[in-house]
Amino acid sequence: MGKAVRVTVWNEYRHEREDAAIAAVYPQGIHGCIAGFLKEAGFEVATATLDEPENGLAEEKLAATDVLIWWGHMAHGDVSDETVNRVYNRVQDGMGLIVLHSGHGSKIFEKLCGTNTGMLKWREVGEKSRLWVVDPAHPIAAGLPEHIDIPHEEMYGEHFHIPTPDELVFISWFEGGEVFRSGCCFHRGKGRIFYFQPGHETYPNYYQPEIQKILVNAAHWAAPVCAPELVTGHRPEPLEEISHRA
Repeated sequence: MGKAVRVTVWNEYRHEREDAAIAAVYPQGIHGCIAGFLKEAGFEVATATLDEPENGLAEEKLAATDVLIWWGHMAHGDVSDETVNRVYNRVQDGMGLIVLHSGHGSKIFEKLCGTNTGMLKWREVGEKSRLWVVDPAHPIAAGLPEHIDIPHEEMYGEHFHIPTPDELVFISWFEGGEVFRSGCCFHRGKGRIFYFQPGHETYPNYYQPEIQKILVNAAHWAAPVCAPELVTGHRPEPLEEISHRA
């Protein structure tokens, strides 16, 4: 067997500490819930939270991370620019990034996507959501049925202000009628990025087996692969002899 993929689950960890109802849904924090089922799936898992030194993501922590999972909502602005730049550089160098739910508004997702809005429609009434697999051959969809019903979820609706995804794995339909690109893949430098919409903090959707399966698949997909070194900058020496120079 190969070496286990090293996953760090990052979470603001503000809602669970400030709202008793949310703490009852995720008593170990959203990060604790996700870390638990990833450990059972065979990953080497660590956690990090916003209020730790260096937002929990010091250089040493990131150097020991193959895939970073990011859940943020109410405190995007409290993440330091230094932390964002460290994560950005690691993604460019090959670390995978999985951005969950309201992480669409995080500094790191916006920096990687080249947008400073991440805007969309939203409504929080606990309506049913149906997640459709639109790329059944994609590794993140492995072992799934053609659709997954989520009993209660916050509605996210189009238009979603992101670049056109390199690969679209899932779209969601909501009981109120809206649709949303809910499983989007991007490639930046040597890194792979997956945005996944389900996961509002007031609903227990990270306990749902199909959602867990998706995140397990996504962590395997986003893990670094052996790739050529990225070389940029001035290159005075050509690979081949240039016979005619100006």
